[in-house]
Amino acid sequence: MSSPLPVAPMPDVEQVAIDILAGVLDPLVTVGSEWPQHVAAALPAVVVSLGGGGSRQRAVTADRTLDIDILAASKGQARDLAALVSAHLLAAQGTVRPGARIYGVEEISIIWLPDPITELPRYVLVMSLVIRPA
Repeated sequence: MSSPLPVAPMPDVEQVAIDILAGVLDPLVTVGSEWPQHVAAALPAVVVSLGGGGSRQRAVTADRTLDIDILAASKGQARDLAALVSAHLLAAQGTVRPGARIYGVEEISIIWLPDPITELPRYVLVMSLVIRPA
């Protein structure tokens, strides 16, 4: 039995956020979905990871949470970069990206959390994006 609802896979919200940030941040900032192999040599870095989420309106929109690690050489640089990342993602609300429409963006939380292994300065920024296929 087939569903009366159309099948429309939700966009890869990690890639949508990475594309936004890579297009607006300084080219010296490493932006990706995995920590660089030699992270200390790749600073500053922004690492975007899917943190969870679910359907907002089934088969129409999804509310996805992103956990974004912001690493830099100092706490101040990490804080400034986290504020910039948040501002650029908030500004993406109402825009259309390849394969995705962004309906809502919220900053959920930000926490100072130095990496326990490398001891690098790190903020973890949590953002929520409501998206749908474009």
